Amino acid sequence: MRAFVPHPLLKNPHLMTLFPRFWSRPGLPSDMPVEARLFAIPTGSQLLAQCHWQSAPKQCPTVLLVHGLEGCSESHYMLGVADKAWRRGFNVVRLNQRNCGGTEHLTPTLYNNGMSGDVRTVLVELAARDGLDSIWLGGYSMGGNLVLKAAGELGGSSPALKGVVAVCPNIDPAACTAALIQPRNWIYNAHFVRSLKARLRKKAALFPGRFDPAPLAGIRTLLDFDEAYTAPDGGYRNAADYYEQAGSRHVLGSIAVPTLILTAQDDPFIPYRIFDWPALRTNTRIRFEAPAHGGHCGFIQRSSAGEDRYWAEHRLITFITAASPRCTVAS
Repeated sequence: MRAFVPHPLLKNPHLMTLFPRFWSRPGLPSDMPVEARLFAIPTGSQLLAQCHWQSAPKQCPTVLLVHGLEGCSESHYMLGVADKAWRRGFNVVRLNQRNCGGTEHLTPTLYNNGMSGDVRTVLVELAARDGLDSIWLGGYSMGGNLVLKAAGELGGSSPALKGVVAVCPNIDPAACTAALIQPRNWIYNAHFVRSLKARLRKKAALFPGRFDPAPLAGIRTLLDFDEAYTAPDGGYRNAADYYEQAGSRHVLGSIAVPTLILTAQDDPFIPYRIFDWPALRTNTRIRFEAPAHGGHCGFIQRSSAGEDRYWAEHRLITFITAASPRCTVAS
């Protein structure tokens, strides 16, 4: 696959980041089957996923997709990757993290960057219950951190796990949050804070007495929200403890399957310097790619024959397809 060539009008990292979120793109094809499914989590929570099965699921590889902070299974990149993967013969599972995609009622907890156990639970069920023996994990941003963390925790213990792709993963949550709350990134911080506040109010109404919405009035940054809500709900001492424990960088050295980490050197709030990490140099199972441009999960390319403009989605598909010999085009 050719190297990333950014669209000439989108070399500014903020434009590259924001453009895909406002540019209309087609939904999933009408001939692509979909099945809603709930996965039970040991904590008493349930995760809603949208599943797209090939006609003979056990004979096909599967990609389990995980979205980023305040995204969901309907996020544009989740739909884009799902379409491309299914067309190449993959089963696709678009997973909602806890509370996302309108599922606040399915869990008494919030969700956070360290919940890789949820990803592992879904992986185990797909392998044990569905008999799927070739599963790939794909994640964007926070979802990228989660799939890397899950793979590192599993090491070589899961025969069904065949590989991982992480796009702009926040492997160091403290550094990423510090970048996010800088004045130059106010638009992203404002978006996340507004969305998280709305979700917390909904949770407070659904689970009376569990969440106190009063502190919301004083919250201005993602760090404020994590300090007041995310960290204590997740059992962490404070936001700093949460960020330190949740980062996948600590387990990258234990990843034992082919892995692609794709980021952009100009990502506004995933600092490029966080990838100067020993395991990324020493773990031969990890391939690291970092184009100069791309923004945060943007990677909008010049027009290319046979491809749409979403280069990272194509790169994800080419990486997992190359190692999936049973992959055949869906009919």
